[in-house]
Parts: sequence; C-alpha cells; structure tokens
Amino acid sequence: MTLLVVGLSHRSAPVSVLERAALAPEARGKLLQDAVSAEPVTESAVLSTCNRIELYADVDKFHAGVAELSGLLARHSGAGLEELTPYLYVHYEDRAVHHLFSVACGLDSMVVGEGQILGQIKDALAVAQEQHTAGRLLNDLFQQALRVGKRAHSETGIDKAGQSLVTFGLEQLAAGRDVEDWARGKRALVIGAGSMSSLAATTLVRAGVGELAVANRTVERAERLVQILTEPGGTGAATGLAARAVAMTSVPEELALADIVVSCTGATGLVLAGEMVAAARDGRTAPLALLDLAMPRDIDAAVHRIEGAHLVDIESLADASADAPMAADVDKVRGIVSDEVAAFGAAQRAAHITPTVVALRTMAADVVAGEIARLDGRLPDLDDKQRAEITQTVRRVVDKLLHAPTVRVKQLASEPGGAGYADALRELFDLDPQTVAAVSRADTRADRHDARERA
Repeated sequence: MTLLVVGLSHRSAPVSVLERAALAPEARGKLLQDAVSAEPVTESAVLSTCNRIELYADVDKFHAGVAELSGLLARHSGAGLEELTPYLYVHYEDRAVHHLFSVACGLDSMVVGEGQILGQIKDALAVAQEQHTAGRLLNDLFQQALRVGKRAHSETGIDKAGQSLVTFGLEQLAAGRDVEDWARGKRALVIGAGSMSSLAATTLVRAGVGELAVANRTVERAERLVQILTEPGGTGAATGLAARAVAMTSVPEELALADIVVSCTGATGLVLAGEMVAAARDGRTAPLALLDLAMPRDIDAAVHRIEGAHLVDIESLADASADAPMAADVDKVRGIVSDEVAAFGAAQRAAHITPTVVALRTMAADVVAGEIARLDGRLPDLDDKQRAEITQTVRRVVDKLLHAPTVRVKQLASEPGGAGYADALRELFDLDPQTVAAVSRADTRADRHDARERA
C-alpha cells in the first residue's frame, strides 16, 4: 500500500483558483465516501482550510491513485480538472508524511508558525473517523502529526514567529500601528460564528473594541458566542464589552455603524456586495476596515475601490506574508520534522511485518499442537504431569528458536528498504499468504472499531 496526498494550497495556486476549488463542509463526507469506494483507495481523509485542500489516501496503485484523487477533488469542488491540474501537487510515502508534519507545525502556513492548523488537522481526522474512512495508516499519521505540531510549539520559539490569520490580518488593517491602540473603543461587526469567526471576535475583544455585533445565519450560534464572551470570566466581561447577536438580515444596518468588519462564513456566494458596502459608507467620514478570511471570499473585491473602505482579504494576506520575516526557530522545527518523519517511517515498516511474524508464530504453535497430539497417540500412558512438562519443553524450544530471528527481522524491517523482509520470511517458512492476510484484516477491523469508539 502507498500513502498518497494530492492537493493545492496558497503556495501552488492563486487565490482565485482556491476559491473555486473550496469544499463546502457538507461536501467533505461525500468526498471521503466516494474516495474509499474507488478501486485503488482503502483509506481517505481530507484537510480543507481557507488556503488549502488536500486529499490523503492509502492506495494500492500509485498512478491510478493520483488520477482518482485528482478527479475526486475536481468533481467535489467548484473547479474542473483541467483548471486544477496545473496547480495540484502530489506527495507519496515519506514525502507525504513530511508534508503533513510540516503543515502541522505551521511551516507551510500562509503565516509561518500559526497554531490554528492543529485544530483543523484534528477536525479532518474526526470527520474521517466519523465517516469510517480512516484506518490504521491515516489514524496513525494524523495523530502523530498532531503530536509533532504540539512538540514544535512546545520545544521551539516558533510561536514567536507565528500568529493567527486573524492577528496578521488586523495588523495589516492597522497599517503599522499597534493593533490595540488602533482597535480600542471601535465598533466591530463579526459575520459568522464558526471557529475562525470566534477567534476573530475574541481577538477584537482582547484588542479593546468598545462594541461588538455578531451576525450569523443561525442566530442561536451567534448568541452562544456572545454569551461566552460576556459571561463572568469571559474575555469581554472585565472590559464591560457591549455585545449583541444579530440576524444576517440586520447586516446592512450594522455595517453602517461599524468601524471594523471581519467576515468568515461558509457561504458559497458573496455576503457583502460592493453596493452594500458603498451604501454603508454613504454620508460617513470615518474609515471602514474590512477583513475577509473566507474561502471562497465573503466580501466583494470591488470594495478595494470604494473610498474610505480598506479591505484585507486572503489574496492580500498572501502577498503580505511573503515579506514576513522567518524566525530562527524555523530551522529547529524543520529538524524536528525530519526526525519525526524517520521515526514514523520506521514504525510503519516494523508494523508492516507484524502480520507475517504473527502468522509464523501461529504456524509454529500449530506444529507444536500437532506433535503433542501425535505423542499422545504413541505414548497414551503418560500422566498429566509428564504430558504438561513435555508440552512446555517443546514450546520453550520453539519460542527460543523463533525469538532471535523475529526480533531481528522487525529491526531490519524498520530500516529503509526493509519492506522485503516480510516477503523473505513468508518464502523461507512457506507461510500461507491467506493466513497473513487474515491477520492484517483482523488488525484493520480492530482499528476501525477503535476509530468508531473514539468518534
């Protein structure tokens, strides 16, 4: 089997293509199911964020797997295969592991070192587990990626270089001023109540905005976010924040009152058209700062041309981040990633030989049982104590004979190029391939049961 990832990100594709290729949240489950239904694919998981769409899979044919995953991404997104193909990247085996571990550490993020990607990787694994499309390989891979990301943040200063897209976007709006000085006392409107919008609301409150309105298609979710912010111990409780939840129909009125707008919804069309923003600006002299973190975009790009409105979106963030300084700790994180990729590969190669070793020990146990039964037929007068002693002696001899070669073969199999040792072991001991396959299937069923239990 081959670990394969096919995807596109802000590093490989322009924002216009990423917008058209964006996956709606409800489309991810269908994509995963269609993936595992394809002939070359046995496991699948999708990592979909505002600046990347990646499909991970365990496949038994490399070229067929690449073609299938590419077609699936095109079919389930808003972009055709011909449009996507020039921007798709493909990684397999250790390169795929290296890519995900780098992503988890924030090395591949638009803002290097940002930690929000860890939550997105965790969500990707949870969706794959809920859909029962993650088996042993992808469960191990994504769980290890989460551990590697946490290790990078705890053992290095990558956090000093990294910040969330929200913080980076607000810094761009503040245009060189301290964000807290710039935001203090302003009226803010947050559109959306998901994880990114919640982070934006919390960041704005910490920056000292005086008023906050949260608009969402489901008002109850907006109300819940406002409650979290204003309840005793909440971020806004100590500042006396005036916060309220509003319906999406109230956005035009709220827009006319706001100084800062942050939008991040899952809408497939524009939430704020240029005409709506222009109408909100009518008669106002105070500037309006808008941050669009959605993919596809929530705010009409025409807003860039409206006088008195300053729009920062994913495209302008990508341009600005290209000039952002890299922290010295990035090299340390890269070292961690390299070490962890080697360790993961060794563990996977060692696990690959386990069914063969189990099958060998099972065959040996069957041989012992057959010989003891034959002995019972030839020496029926043995008493229970004698029979037990002979049985135990034979088992000890077999265990001692098998111990060194099975331990050594696991060590050899964990090294690069060690996959062939399982084949050699099966050939030398004439192991039944069906027995080995049965052990592997049993392990896979156990893994999927564990995944369902965790979900």
